[in-house]
Amino acid sequence: MDAMDRKILAALQRDGRLTITELAARVQLSVSPCHRRLRDLERQGAIRGYRAVVDPSALDLDFEALVFATLRWQAPDTVTAFEEAVTAIPHVLQAQRLFGEPDYLLRVATTDLAAFQHLYDEQLARLPGVQRLTSTLVMKHVVEDRPLPG
Repeated sequence: MDAMDRKILAALQRDGRLTITELAARVQLSVSPCHRRLRDLERQGAIRGYRAVVDPSALDLDFEALVFATLRWQAPDTVTAFEEAVTAIPHVLQAQRLFGEPDYLLRVATTDLAAFQHLYDEQLARLPGVQRLTSTLVMKHVVEDRPLPG
């Protein structure tokens, strides 16, 4: 990946709806080479997809919590079962496996505290292999969806 590829990625992270003509102008490249580079970046997996960034309030998902999960390691397939189950819960926006304790960090969005409590009791606490869950509420987003540095 060279400096021009990095410029293309930076421009698209700021505005994923750029036309190829607008992108080429922003990175100071003619349209054909810019289009070729864009397709190569997509094929290589550097660009994983395009999507709209939706305001959670528009979907009444104003309540956010971070849930830390510690698993009990009773069987070799504990991790797989946990990860498959957590993937199936739509209100889990992100799930990250961590080194050390806790084992996982889950970012969860719901409509309110009551909805979070229901999700916690009925789904999160029943995930396979869970030994302990702890959570904290998100007060405010200070840095959110920042483009990756080039």
